Amino acid sequence: MSRKAVATIDLSAFGHNYRLAKKLAPDSRAMAVIKTNAYGHGAVELARSLADADAFAVAEINEALELRAAGVAQPILLFGGFFERDELPAIIENKLDIVIHTPQQLSDLVNAKLAVPLTVWLKMDSGMHRLGFSPGSFRGVYQQLSASANVACIRLMTHFACADEPDNGYTRSQLDCFKKASKGLAGEISLANSAALTAFPETRADWVRPGIMLYGSNPFVEDHPIADQLQPVMTLSAEIVDIKLLEKGDCVGYGQTWTAQGPARIGVVAIGYGDGYPRHAPSGTPVLVSGERAVLAGRVSMDFLTVDLTELPEARPGDEVVLWGRAANGAVLSVNEVAHAAGTISYELFTGINPRVSRVYLGG
Repeated sequence: MSRKAVATIDLSAFGHNYRLAKKLAPDSRAMAVIKTNAYGHGAVELARSLADADAFAVAEINEALELRAAGVAQPILLFGGFFERDELPAIIENKLDIVIHTPQQLSDLVNAKLAVPLTVWLKMDSGMHRLGFSPGSFRGVYQQLSASANVACIRLMTHFACADEPDNGYTRSQLDCFKKASKGLAGEISLANSAALTAFPETRADWVRPGIMLYGSNPFVEDHPIADQLQPVMTLSAEIVDIKLLEKGDCVGYGQTWTAQGPARIGVVAIGYGDGYPRHAPSGTPVLVSGERAVLAGRVSMDFLTVDLTELPEARPGDEVVLWGRAANGAVLSVNEVAHAAGTISYELFTGINPRVSRVYLGG
């Protein structure tokens, strides 16, 4: 029998979170961001479950082609645009939208001979300094695209660097920069990711781009009233396979980083960093054992981790251990709490879960 490390994906929760995003911006269309295999949740399954989505967004063409092959018909935007000019025929054939954010993309697009013009999302670097055209060059790029027979429609967008910090004024500075540099340019506008959609109502334009919130993760470090309405989509779970009885002074795991302060019960759980659970999660990182809170004890190894069951005398081999998500008794362990304990973010935890972990889909 195989190890029972399972990521259970609640499609109904995914739909609930998308509808919450729509409710926050009732005058906007919402593009569900399902790049990186829907943040590790399974892009095809989630896209199929969201038949009412206005559009989807992925990072690059292979992700989009997988969706089209699975019968997903809604508009799909390539956040990365195209990386090689020879991707353009497949982009046209599969009716994909593209982001243009580099001079090379601009040159390749306007100089190509395309059978059908494309919908282009023109990205401004309003202050994140990662991707996009500078405010000073934005209008000129827009004019080049407008004059090209290869462009059917231009939409305008930018991305915020600090929207997950509601008290940080930089988001509004970026918004002001975008408005000034794009003033008078025709086209629909897209500004808000999950955090901006939630915390900065003024960024809710023609299109919003919810991402991490769709998966039930709070986009902020601190608690937020709207984030409390999100439902967890992924529950990562495994089972206790053995229990060790220790005496005071006994150590657990590689490097002997955890020492029993008295008689202790240690549960061995069949999941580890070989499955994508973070090796750097320290002792004290929370888990749920049959719905009751416990903590890691000792280093995470490749195939197993160990938890302190001293305060849970009824725990037995075969009991469910939830690493994050919802336990059978309804108790919830937030992925954000686990991420904070491990010194990372929920995005990394979700996308790190690898194919050795079975995925089971519920609801929809």
